[in-house]
Amino acid sequence: MTISVSIDRGIARVTLNRPEVHNALNAAMIADLHGAFCRLGDDAGVRLVVLTGTGKNFSAGADLNWMQQAAAQDFDANRKDAMALAQMLYTIDSCPKPVVAVVNGAALGGGVGLVACCDIVVAQPSAQFGLTEVRIGLIPATISPYVTRRIGETQARRYMLTGERFDAETARRIGLVHEIGDDAGAIISNLMANGPDALADTKALIRDVAHATMDEALLAMTAERIAARRASPEGREGIAAFLEKRKPGWAQ
Repeated sequence: MTISVSIDRGIARVTLNRPEVHNALNAAMIADLHGAFCRLGDDAGVRLVVLTGTGKNFSAGADLNWMQQAAAQDFDANRKDAMALAQMLYTIDSCPKPVVAVVNGAALGGGVGLVACCDIVVAQPSAQFGLTEVRIGLIPATISPYVTRRIGETQARRYMLTGERFDAETARRIGLVHEIGDDAGAIISNLMANGPDALADTKALIRDVAHATMDEALLAMTAERIAARRASPEGREGIAAFLEKRKPGWAQ
Protein backbone atom coordinates (compact mmCIF):
# COMPACT_ATOMS: atom_id res chain seq x y z
CA MET A 1 0.00 0.00 0.00
CA THR A 2 1.12 3.53 -0.78
CA ILE A 3 -0.57 4.75 2.40
CA SER A 4 -1.02 3.38 5.91
CA VAL A 5 -4.29 3.62 7.82
CA SER A 6 -4.75 3.10 11.55
CA ILE A 7 -7.73 3.71 13.84
CA ASP A 8 -7.43 4.26 17.59
CA ARG A 9 -10.33 5.34 19.81
CA GLY A 10 -12.23 6.89 16.93
CA ILE A 11 -9.26 8.73 15.41
CA ALA A 12 -8.19 7.49 11.99
CA ARG A 13 -4.69 8.33 10.80
CA VAL A 14 -3.97 8.23 7.09
CA THR A 15 -0.26 8.50 6.37
CA LEU A 16 1.18 8.98 2.89
CA ASN A 17 3.81 6.28 2.64
CA ARG A 18 6.13 6.76 -0.33
CA PRO A 19 8.98 8.52 1.48
CA GLU A 20 11.53 7.48 -1.14
CA VAL A 21 9.81 9.88 -3.60
CA HIS A 22 8.70 12.42 -0.97
CA ASN A 23 5.17 10.96 -0.96
CA ALA A 24 4.53 11.95 -4.56
CA LEU A 25 1.11 11.06 -5.92
CA ASN A 26 0.81 8.31 -8.51
CA ALA A 27 -2.13 6.26 -9.77
CA ALA A 28 -1.81 3.71 -6.95
CA MET A 29 -1.67 6.32 -4.18
CA ILE A 30 -4.59 8.20 -5.69
CA ALA A 31 -6.67 5.00 -5.73
CA ASP A 32 -5.59 4.09 -2.18
CA LEU A 33 -6.51 7.54 -0.84
CA HIS A 34 -9.86 7.49 -2.60
CA GLY A 35 -10.70 4.07 -1.20
CA ALA A 36 -9.51 4.92 2.31
CA PHE A 37 -11.56 8.10 2.59
CA CYS A 38 -14.65 6.38 1.20
CA ARG A 39 -14.34 3.67 3.85
CA LEU A 40 -13.52 6.02 6.71
CA GLY A 41 -16.35 8.36 5.78
CA ASP A 42 -18.79 5.44 6.07
CA ASP A 43 -17.29 3.96 9.26
CA ALA A 44 -19.51 4.83 12.23
CA GLY A 45 -16.60 4.10 14.58
CA VAL A 46 -14.45 6.85 13.07
CA ARG A 47 -14.89 10.33 14.55
CA LEU A 48 -12.19 12.21 12.64
CA VAL A 49 -9.32 11.67 10.20
CA VAL A 50 -5.75 12.95 10.48
CA LEU A 51 -3.80 13.14 7.20
CA THR A 52 -0.01 13.39 7.25
CA GLY A 53 3.09 12.10 5.47
CA THR A 54 5.89 9.79 6.50
CA GLY A 55 9.52 10.80 6.08
CA LYS A 56 10.87 14.29 5.52
CA ASN A 57 8.02 15.74 3.45
CA PHE A 58 4.23 15.77 3.38
CA SER A 59 3.94 15.42 -0.40
CA ALA A 60 5.96 16.64 -3.36
CA GLY A 61 2.83 16.63 -5.53
CA ALA A 62 2.39 14.48 -8.61
CA ASP A 63 4.97 11.79 -9.37
CA LEU A 64 6.59 13.02 -12.59
CA ASN A 65 7.21 9.48 -13.84
CA TRP A 66 3.48 8.81 -13.53
CA MET A 67 2.68 12.15 -15.21
CA GLN A 68 5.03 11.31 -18.09
CA GLN A 69 3.39 7.93 -18.58
CA ALA A 70 -0.06 9.51 -18.49
CA ALA A 71 0.96 12.13 -21.04
CA ALA A 72 2.10 9.38 -23.42
CA GLN A 73 -1.38 7.82 -23.45
CA ASP A 74 -4.18 8.86 -25.81
CA PHE A 75 -6.35 11.74 -24.65
CA ASP A 76 -9.15 9.61 -23.24
CA ALA A 77 -6.78 7.53 -21.09
CA ASN A 78 -4.91 10.67 -20.02
CA ARG A 79 -8.19 12.32 -19.04
CA LYS A 80 -9.27 9.19 -17.11
CA ASP A 81 -6.08 9.37 -15.02
CA ALA A 82 -6.68 13.06 -14.32
CA MET A 83 -10.30 12.38 -13.42
CA ALA A 84 -9.22 9.80 -10.84
CA LEU A 85 -7.15 12.53 -9.15
CA ALA A 86 -10.08 14.96 -9.27
CA GLN A 87 -12.43 12.40 -7.73
CA MET A 88 -9.93 11.56 -4.98
CA LEU A 89 -9.62 15.22 -4.00
CA TYR A 90 -13.41 15.57 -3.93
CA THR A 91 -13.71 12.48 -1.72
CA ILE A 92 -11.39 14.03 0.86
CA ASP A 93 -13.07 17.43 0.62
CA SER A 94 -16.57 15.97 1.05
CA CYS A 95 -15.70 13.39 3.72
CA PRO A 96 -18.43 13.63 6.40
CA LYS A 97 -15.81 13.31 9.14
CA PRO A 98 -13.56 16.26 10.07
CA VAL A 99 -10.22 15.93 8.29
CA VAL A 100 -7.14 17.45 9.92
CA ALA A 101 -3.90 17.79 7.97
CA VAL A 102 -0.58 17.79 9.83
CA VAL A 103 1.97 19.07 7.33
CA ASN A 104 5.58 18.04 7.76
CA GLY A 105 8.28 19.32 5.42
CA ALA A 106 7.25 20.30 1.91
CA ALA A 107 3.79 20.29 0.38
CA LEU A 108 4.08 21.15 -3.29
CA GLY A 109 1.65 21.16 -6.20
CA GLY A 110 -0.84 18.38 -5.58
CA GLY A 111 0.38 18.29 -1.98
CA VAL A 112 -1.07 21.78 -1.54
CA GLY A 113 -4.26 20.43 -3.09
CA LEU A 114 -4.47 17.72 -0.44
CA VAL A 115 -3.97 20.34 2.26
CA ALA A 116 -6.68 22.59 0.80
CA CYS A 117 -9.19 19.72 0.87
CA CYS A 118 -8.77 19.27 4.64
CA ASP A 119 -10.98 21.06 7.14
CA ILE A 120 -8.22 22.12 9.53
CA VAL A 121 -4.50 22.38 8.79
CA VAL A 122 -1.61 22.39 11.24
CA ALA A 123 1.83 23.00 9.73
CA GLN A 124 5.10 22.29 11.43
CA PRO A 125 7.25 25.43 11.73
CA SER A 126 9.64 24.19 9.03
CA ALA A 127 6.89 23.38 6.50
CA GLN A 128 7.20 24.77 2.99
CA PHE A 129 4.50 25.18 0.35
CA GLY A 130 4.42 25.89 -3.36
CA LEU A 131 2.03 25.77 -6.31
CA THR A 132 4.88 24.83 -8.59
CA GLU A 133 3.10 23.34 -11.61
CA VAL A 134 3.93 26.24 -13.93
CA ARG A 135 7.65 25.68 -13.31
CA ILE A 136 7.40 22.50 -15.40
CA GLY A 137 4.85 23.76 -17.93
CA LEU A 138 1.75 22.37 -16.21
CA ILE A 139 -1.24 23.95 -14.48
CA PRO A 140 -2.82 23.28 -11.05
CA ALA A 141 -6.10 22.27 -12.67
CA THR A 142 -7.68 19.61 -10.45
CA ILE A 143 -6.58 21.27 -7.22
CA SER A 144 -7.59 24.79 -8.30
CA PRO A 145 -11.19 24.76 -6.94
CA TYR A 146 -10.00 23.82 -3.46
CA VAL A 147 -6.93 26.04 -3.36
CA THR A 148 -8.69 29.10 -4.79
CA ARG A 149 -11.59 28.65 -2.36
CA ARG A 150 -9.10 28.40 0.49
CA ILE A 151 -6.72 31.27 -0.23
CA GLY A 152 -8.91 33.44 -2.46
CA GLU A 153 -8.48 34.58 -6.04
CA THR A 154 -5.98 37.33 -5.25
CA GLN A 155 -3.48 35.00 -3.55
CA ALA A 156 -4.13 32.26 -6.12
CA ARG A 157 -3.16 34.69 -8.89
CA ARG A 158 0.16 35.30 -7.20
CA TYR A 159 1.20 31.84 -6.07
CA MET A 160 -0.21 29.83 -8.97
CA LEU A 161 1.43 32.15 -11.49
CA THR A 162 4.82 32.65 -9.83
CA GLY A 163 5.30 29.05 -8.69
CA GLU A 164 7.31 30.44 -5.76
CA ARG A 165 7.66 28.58 -2.49
CA PHE A 166 6.40 30.09 0.76
CA ASP A 167 6.79 29.26 4.42
CA ALA A 168 4.33 28.18 7.09
CA GLU A 169 3.79 31.71 8.39
CA THR A 170 2.87 32.93 4.91
CA ALA A 171 0.58 29.93 4.47
CA ARG A 172 -1.19 30.90 7.67
CA ARG A 173 -1.46 34.54 6.63
CA ILE A 174 -3.14 33.70 3.32
CA GLY A 175 -5.52 31.16 4.87
CA LEU A 176 -4.07 27.85 3.72
CA VAL A 177 -2.93 26.91 7.24
CA HIS A 178 -4.79 27.45 10.51
CA GLU A 179 -2.08 26.78 13.09
CA ILE A 180 1.69 26.36 13.22
CA GLY A 181 2.95 23.68 15.58
CA ASP A 182 4.32 20.17 15.82
CA ASP A 183 1.02 18.37 16.37
CA ALA A 184 -2.75 18.81 16.31
CA GLY A 185 -3.46 17.47 19.80
CA ALA A 186 -5.53 20.41 21.05
CA ILE A 187 -7.58 20.57 17.85
CA ILE A 188 -8.23 16.82 17.96
CA SER A 189 -9.37 17.07 21.59
CA ASN A 190 -11.81 19.83 20.69
CA LEU A 191 -13.22 17.86 17.77
CA MET A 192 -13.65 14.72 19.88
CA ALA A 193 -15.76 16.70 22.37
CA ASN A 194 -18.40 17.40 19.73
CA GLY A 195 -21.40 15.43 18.50
CA PRO A 196 -20.33 13.20 15.57
CA ASP A 197 -23.57 13.69 13.63
CA ALA A 198 -23.51 17.42 14.35
CA LEU A 199 -20.02 17.63 12.87
CA ALA A 200 -21.14 15.90 9.67
CA ASP A 201 -24.21 18.13 9.41
CA THR A 202 -22.10 21.23 10.05
CA LYS A 203 -19.70 20.30 7.26
CA ALA A 204 -22.65 19.92 4.89
CA LEU A 205 -24.14 23.20 6.14
CA ILE A 206 -20.92 25.11 5.46
CA ARG A 207 -20.78 23.78 1.90
CA ASP A 208 -24.41 24.73 1.27
CA VAL A 209 -24.35 28.26 2.70
CA ALA A 210 -20.84 29.40 1.74
CA HIS A 211 -21.89 30.87 -1.61
CA ALA A 212 -25.67 30.87 -1.23
CA THR A 213 -27.83 33.92 -1.87
CA MET A 214 -29.46 35.39 1.24
CA ASP A 215 -33.12 34.80 0.40
CA GLU A 216 -36.24 33.15 1.80
CA ALA A 217 -35.14 29.73 0.56
CA LEU A 218 -31.88 30.00 2.49
CA LEU A 219 -33.66 31.16 5.64
CA ALA A 220 -36.08 28.24 5.38
CA MET A 221 -33.29 25.73 4.78
CA THR A 222 -31.29 26.85 7.82
CA ALA A 223 -34.40 26.88 10.02
CA GLU A 224 -35.31 23.36 8.90
CA ARG A 225 -31.82 22.10 9.64
CA ILE A 226 -31.63 23.41 13.19
CA ALA A 227 -35.16 22.18 13.86
CA ALA A 228 -34.18 18.69 12.70
CA ARG A 229 -30.98 18.73 14.74
CA ARG A 230 -32.74 19.88 17.93
CA ALA A 231 -35.19 16.98 17.57
CA SER A 232 -32.50 14.41 16.77
CA PRO A 233 -31.36 11.90 19.42
CA GLU A 234 -27.91 13.47 19.46
CA GLY A 235 -29.29 16.98 19.78
CA ARG A 236 -31.59 15.99 22.64
CA GLU A 237 -28.74 14.21 24.41
CA GLY A 238 -26.45 17.21 24.05
CA ILE A 239 -28.99 19.66 25.44
CA ALA A 240 -29.91 17.32 28.30
CA ALA A 241 -26.25 16.74 29.18
CA PHE A 242 -25.57 20.48 29.31
CA LEU A 243 -28.57 21.15 31.53
CA GLU A 244 -27.72 18.20 33.79
CA LYS A 245 -24.05 19.32 33.99
CA ARG A 246 -22.67 16.01 32.68
CA LYS A 247 -20.75 14.88 29.63
CA PRO A 248 -22.84 13.81 26.63
CA GLY A 249 -22.74 10.15 25.65
CA TRP A 250 -20.29 10.64 22.78
CA ALA A 251 -17.73 12.29 25.09
CA GLN A 252 -17.64 9.57 27.76
